[in-house]
Amino acid sequence: MFWKSVAPCFGFGVLIACLTSTVRAEGLAEGAARKTHSRPRVIATTDGEIDDQCSVMRFLLYANEWDIEGIVTSSSQYHWRGYRWAGDDWVEPYLDAYEKVYPNLVKHDPRYPTAQYLRERNVLGNVDAEGEMEKVTAGSELIVKVLLDETDDRPIWLQAWGGPNTIARALKTIEELHPDRVEEVARKIRLFLIWEQDDTYQKYIRPHWEKHKILTIISDQFDAIAYETLRIVPEPERSYFTGPWMKANILENHGPLCSLYQAKDDGDFRSEGDSPSFMHAIPTGLRNLDHPDWGGWGGRYVWRRNNVWLDPISGFGFTYPEGRWYGSSTPGRKLRALKSPEGDRQMHAYYRPLWRWAIPFQNDWAARADWCVADQYEKANHPPIARVAGGLDRTVKAGERLKLNAVGSSDPDGDDLLLKWWRYDEADSAKSPFSIDGSASKEASFVVPDESGKTIHIIAEVTDTGTPPLTRYERIVFTIE
Repeated sequence: MFWKSVAPCFGFGVLIACLTSTVRAEGLAEGAARKTHSRPRVIATTDGEIDDQCSVMRFLLYANEWDIEGIVTSSSQYHWRGYRWAGDDWVEPYLDAYEKVYPNLVKHDPRYPTAQYLRERNVLGNVDAEGEMEKVTAGSELIVKVLLDETDDRPIWLQAWGGPNTIARALKTIEELHPDRVEEVARKIRLFLIWEQDDTYQKYIRPHWEKHKILTIISDQFDAIAYETLRIVPEPERSYFTGPWMKANILENHGPLCSLYQAKDDGDFRSEGDSPSFMHAIPTGLRNLDHPDWGGWGGRYVWRRNNVWLDPISGFGFTYPEGRWYGSSTPGRKLRALKSPEGDRQMHAYYRPLWRWAIPFQNDWAARADWCVADQYEKANHPPIARVAGGLDRTVKAGERLKLNAVGSSDPDGDDLLLKWWRYDEADSAKSPFSIDGSASKEASFVVPDESGKTIHIIAEVTDTGTPPLTRYERIVFTIE
């Protein structure tokens, strides 16, 4: 059912305008860093493949959500300087286009960094060969500087869109020159690898740093939005990757940054295999950032060893390799090769932890494309605010009827809200079935099953009625006594 938001954020557009003016007056135009202790810190390393070029456009549209510490061009098994190389400075045209739409973007969120701020952090890493990690480069030095910075102890998400070799070089420098700080640095690091696209994780990072239990996600699910998305993603999600949707929402009439997107000739979505590494860090309310097994827009992962998390393979007849998690050692490519109804069924199931969010994350991207050309806050849609009453982590008793309340949810644009309560059973340790009464209402309830010591994840999914419709969440985790 639809219900009118209670609007504690009434007049939010006016507030944003005031904030924008204030921030500009304080030097936003000069590219001053705007760091808050609630935002993730990220460094993206990328090999410049055409799907990296697609990903970097989306990445820039979410630059307000993180403190971006670096954009580092690196290499991979597929791309290095002199071999299928996009160029040392391939990111620059995207930053130039970002600069042109920046005046509109900050009208929707004043936290967007300036293009100059990003240019100062766009550097060249280890690019001379696949897996090269002997040279100290501008990219590796930037990573070292950020990791050694004692003024900010927040975690740093190091994303490897290509190979992790520049990250490996940085860690080796710290190990060699600052051995007394290795444990301190390890506590800051979070790794999200899109496959292991060279051997430096296995040859250097794993034997030297994995013992420190660095939270590490190595993804195969990224393929859900890579080159065969239109085969992997089922309907109705598939339509959000086709030419008509892409042209209407991204490619046409959305400014110079969106026009750089490397779609296929017919406008179909090409590939963003690297985007899950930063989609995992978009603050949607799912609280998955430090809980890979909880699931979010970047996929859901299961513990494998130490603090390393890989894709769930239970039920697919596969085993985890002892070494690299990439290419033919992962289930994705094998399932895609079956080309049968049963193979398609298994393929869709394997990739579901990521594509299940496709409609919300594509609509969210489309809204930000609108921000590029909407010169007033009121001319575009903005995400709702999901709020549930009570704590988000609760201890409950078996047999108890629990009330769920999301009446405090609101929308900055004053839109009506559609509410859906659902159980994220893949993230549960409890297995007993139960139903949620009033699952489409702002108030609902369910009876706790008799599974002592187990957990239940309930999602409050709040979607506004704007164009495009946008979704945010609150996750309540119940532990049964």
